[in-house]
Formats: sequence, C-alpha cells, structure tokens
Amino acid sequence: MDLAPLQPSTAVNYILCCQCGVQIEPNPSNMCVACLRSEVDISEGIPKQAVLYFCRKCERYLQPPEHWVVASLESRELLSICLKRLKGLNKVRLVDAGFVWTEPHSMRIKVKLTVQKEVLNGAVMQQVFIVEYTVNNQQCTDCHRVEAKDYWRACVQIRQKTEHKKTFFYLEQLILKHKAHWNTVNIKPASDGLDFFYQKKDSAKKMVEFLSSVVPCKHVCAQELISHDVRNNTFNYKHTFSVTIVPICKDNIVCLPKKLASSLGNINPICVCFKVTQTVHLIDPNTLQVAEVSGPVYWRSPFASLCSPRQLIEYMVMDVQYVNDRDKPVIRGQVSQKHVLADLWVSRMSDLGVNDQQFFCKTHIGHLLNVGDTVLGFDMGNANLNNDHIEKLKAENLPDVVIVKKVFGDKKKRDRHRRWKLKHLNDKLHQIETDTAMNDYTDFLEDLEEDPTIRQHVNIYKDSDKVPVDTDDTDDEGVPQISLQEMLDDLHIGDDATGEEGAAMID
Repeated sequence: MDLAPLQPSTAVNYILCCQCGVQIEPNPSNMCVACLRSEVDISEGIPKQAVLYFCRKCERYLQPPEHWVVASLESRELLSICLKRLKGLNKVRLVDAGFVWTEPHSMRIKVKLTVQKEVLNGAVMQQVFIVEYTVNNQQCTDCHRVEAKDYWRACVQIRQKTEHKKTFFYLEQLILKHKAHWNTVNIKPASDGLDFFYQKKDSAKKMVEFLSSVVPCKHVCAQELISHDVRNNTFNYKHTFSVTIVPICKDNIVCLPKKLASSLGNINPICVCFKVTQTVHLIDPNTLQVAEVSGPVYWRSPFASLCSPRQLIEYMVMDVQYVNDRDKPVIRGQVSQKHVLADLWVSRMSDLGVNDQQFFCKTHIGHLLNVGDTVLGFDMGNANLNNDHIEKLKAENLPDVVIVKKVFGDKKKRDRHRRWKLKHLNDKLHQIETDTAMNDYTDFLEDLEEDPTIRQHVNIYKDSDKVPVDTDDTDDEGVPQISLQEMLDDLHIGDDATGEEGAAMID
C-alpha cells in the first residue's frame, strides 16, 4: 500500500479584541473589524453630498472650471465627472465605483464607492459608502450666447438662385451625415438659402471647405470691424462668407456655350443634368456622351437652365425602339454605360382623345421605358426661350421635345407606401408652409428612391409611425423602393441625461 505523505498542520493562534474581547486572528491593530470601524472612519473628509450642474438645452454637464461635457446616465463620462467633484478622494485608495439606481425624474444621482486606507499600526481597512449628487440646472456659456441671438463672430451664407429647394434638401442630409453643423451657434433660414453662425472664424472656414467638397460652388469673404483697442492694437472683426451654389440641379435642361461644349469633347450644347455631386454631370440625350463641369469651369463660362421643373409636361410613350451600336454616331468624348439610347414617339397627355399628334425624339433613359409609360419632358418647339446661347444654334438642330425622367406611379400613393423618413437640422427650418415647397420635398424623396447613387450619401431611417401596407399590390410593380437593409433604426424621444423628456434612445 502506498501511504500518502503526512501534511504538517499549522496551528492558528487567536487573541482577544482589546475593545470588546471577541476572539479574533492577530492583526496589527489588535481589534476586531466592528470595533475598528467604530473607531476609525476612512471616508472622513470625503463629502457625502455634492452638486452637479446640467444644461438642459445642450444636455451637457459642467466639468470644473469651465468645460462642459456630454454624458448620458450611468456612463463612464458621467462617473468621471462625479468623482472629480469629490474633494479628499486622493487621500484614500479608490477600489470600485458604480451608480446606484434612482428615479429618472428625481434629479438625484447616487454613486457607490469602495475605498481602502492604511489605519492603525499598518492595518488596511476597506469601507463602502454612497455619495448623493443633486443635479441643478444651469445654462452653459454657449447656450447663453445662442439665446443672446447677436453673439457671433463668423457667418456662412449659402445661396442658390433657383426656383426650388431640392438642392438644399440634399445638402441638409449631407451636413447631417458628416456632422458639419457641430460647432454652429445658430442656423437661420433665408429667402433663397441658409445662414450658419459660428463663434470662431476657423469653424466657418471648415464649413466653407466642406461645402466646396460636396457641391460645386464659389465663396467670397468679407469682414466688418466691431471694435478696436488702441492701447494694445487689437481688432475685433465679424467675418461673413458668402457661398453661391451653381444654379444647375438634377433633371435640368441646359444649353452650353459653344466654346465650353467644344472643350468638353465637342458635346451637343443641348444636354440634360442627370446628377450633381462635386461637379455637374451632363449627358447628351442624342448620343449618350457625358461630361463633367466643375465649379471653377462653370463660373468662367456660366450657363442657365432652360426650364424649371414646373414647366415640364407629361407625355405618354407611344413607341420605343432601341438604337443599335452600329447606328450610334461616332463621338470623341466619354459615353455613359448606364444609359440606353432609344428612339421615342410620344404624345401629350392633354392631347389624348383630342388629336393624334405625336413627337419624335431621342432619349437616354430607354432602359426604363415601355409603351404606355408616362414621362416628363420639355416642349422646346413651342417654348419662348430667352437664352443667348440657344439663339446661336440652328433651328434644325433643336429637338422638338427633350425627355427628362420617367414618372413612377402617383405621388400620393407612393407617399402612403413610403416607410422611411429623414432627419432635419431644425424643425423650424423644415416648416413646409406652401404646396410648392411640399412638392419640392416630395420630388427629392422620389429622387432618393429612383437613384441609388444619391442615397449613398444620405442616412435613411425606418418610420415606425407609418401603418404597414400590402407591398404585393400589382399596381406598384416597377416602382422603385428602398430596401430595409438600407434603412437605419430610428432614434425615439425618450429620457434625457437627467431623466426628463428629450434624449435619444435606440429602438
């Protein structure tokens, strides 16, 4: 048999507590835990109550002396602010810290702290206690300046000389996606644009650089002297940046100057704008030749739109014939591979049942059209155009009709089936008071559905308020829609950082 080795047993000596006489293990203080806690309080000098200052408008907490921090309830940022508000915490060793649940509307925050400290004769004592914070409302300096309404040092004025607001709806989504409005003091709408106000000139310059990177535009800077200190030779200026966006938008028909058309690969002067990014993208509906016009090139050779979206007429497609590659004209410039050239015979919707007049034209959207479809076009044969560039062209070179886009179903029906929505910079800026502005916004939403390249730069959110509808309706076949994979979860209004209404909470 194998005998297990004997393990030596160590005897534990016990002593009596010098205060209460309870048998305990020896320790440097010769006292039990209960007596040691009654004799020594290591949390002495650490306040058990404190005050936190909270700005209800921007939902930030004050981190002394003058720094305001965004922090949600029971977050690391808020815990850091609470610990920095305690004096005497550096005299002990902090072991653990956490929040104790309180009513969200109580305006009270409780933090449970676990600290250690060396006490009598080298003994280390650990203690747990709770600190209660009272949240007081106080307006931060930035919000105070905003309420003053006259405090700003730089202003960015964005303008576009057009009859509709589709460009600003798109620009608003770009600003929201890239958070370019983060340092704005105030945003005000103007008759033909927006005004952004800043505290510093550098913040305004960053906004101008952002606008130059997303839309074709030009800017001019001006400054106004507010005050001058003669003793130390300091000047106080207000800076204004005037940004003018190119007045060409998607689905506009333009007539290029002769020299500009020659420099763009000898493209046909009559073109359709099918997209606007950092440059204006043009396409010739007769040859599918494409060209890009940047902001500096446009301002050197400016041209205007021949018609507004309200001047477009509805036509019905009577016949479609695709143009073969061998029948296409030979061109020197770049040709679009996303469009299909086709010959169209169309009739006005208003003439159906009255006469059988048809118009022949070429179009670049042949891949979308079938017989019986409805399209929007511009009747150039009966239009009274006051354009210097188009007067230099020969009459036989002008088309009778220029087709711009296809109409996908009824607007009201598409709106009922639209289960997504967009965010806005400010509810006051997006108050649509007229039917014209409402139509412009509806057209912008339809452009997002029809063009995937545009909505790549836009945050689209699911609209939970919309009642689910039957998407298998045969009347909606062919209508472009946005898939659920492209939508983001909406942020609902719930509890803010103090427990009151106003903060974002993920659905």
